[in-house]
Amino acid sequence: MASKNAPPILVLHDLDTVKEELTAALETADPQHRTGLEEALRIVDRHMAVSDEERTREWVRRLIRDAGIDVARDQVRAVKAVRDAVPGLGLIAANSLVNSVR
Repeated sequence: MASKNAPPILVLHDLDTVKEELTAALETADPQHRTGLEEALRIVDRHMAVSDEERTREWVRRLIRDAGIDVARDQVRAVKAVRDAVPGLGLIAANSLVNSVR
């Protein structure tokens, strides 16, 4: 259960299903499509190797960057941007997320 001090962030991704569909498509693919499907599988595998923590950090980095904030210069604005993006997120949790990308 999330609290004001712990980020209530749930990382959702269903890459297993995507990989299964690509693998099935590859099994019956015409030779002209095989290279593209093989590359798509390599991309999916790369994304599957990323931890939920790293996905969360990347989301925070993107959020702060898209807000035009330099976290090294303005941590307060960065924390506010994260809290605005996640209604109900506590100050400690938001600060922790921002610190994780510094």
